[in-house]
Amino acid sequence: MRLVSARINGRAGFGAAVGSSFVDFTVPMAGRCADLVELLASPALLAEAQALCNTAKPMCALGALEYLPVIHRPEARMFALGVAYKDHQLETGRADQEFPSMFSKHPQSLVGHGEALIRPRVSDKFDFEGEIVVVIGRPGRHIPVAEAMDHVAGYSILVDGSVRDWQKHSVTAGKNFDRSSSYGPWITTRDEIADHRKMVLTTRLNGQQMQHSGFDKLMWELPFVIHYVSTITCLQIGDSISTGTPAGVGHRRNPQVFMKPGDVLEVEVSGIGVLRNSIADEQ
Repeated sequence: MRLVSARINGRAGFGAAVGSSFVDFTVPMAGRCADLVELLASPALLAEAQALCNTAKPMCALGALEYLPVIHRPEARMFALGVAYKDHQLETGRADQEFPSMFSKHPQSLVGHGEALIRPRVSDKFDFEGEIVVVIGRPGRHIPVAEAMDHVAGYSILVDGSVRDWQKHSVTAGKNFDRSSSYGPWITTRDEIADHRKMVLTTRLNGQQMQHSGFDKLMWELPFVIHYVSTITCLQIGDSISTGTPAGVGHRRNPQVFMKPGDVLEVEVSGIGVLRNSIADEQ
């Protein structure tokens, strides 16, 4: 399934992308399930959702949706990896890393598919990083590497909007300006991806390819990443791990390329889809 969070009749709702249409789960599951986190927590409700995908009348075309970040909760946690692809490590001139470098993305920094990313008024160095996100569907602490994939609900896409001059102040500052990143368009459930290592990420700015890499180029195997994060904290259903970006980011190009109002950014991942956002200035 492709699980979607969206604003429906002015309120947060959820459902699935089926072909080019949206099937709503909000009404048929009212009183039993409020969002995708609660859906992922219940095998019975997931089975019901699959049945609705096969039988329910679509609510609208996907193009008519007002998408929300796929995990849409104020307490949502996103653990993000920095410099996780070898080619990105080389372009940034970083030393080899034995363990992943991590930071947090705050929910307030995220918008949904189709919404504008906001370039903050304090900077013109607004950069893109396309990333593959792993969504946790089963809680766990100290998860063994051999069992890690059993804790994955599915995969999504992140635009890690990076304000490079403020990132020099601190990673937290540069990565968490309000509405500077996007998360979506949906969660593709793990059963839809036969081999996660074969996913391919491509980032395009105004139609020009900027990044292109297989997920197999990640410096650590995905099960190890999940194990590593779970050693620090008990992973909860709906937690996300964004797995870092490959080479091609704007501030490492010559000349540098930064996003500006009117630009359109697309991050495509094979097996998932395309996360698309325009760029606008902060008002």
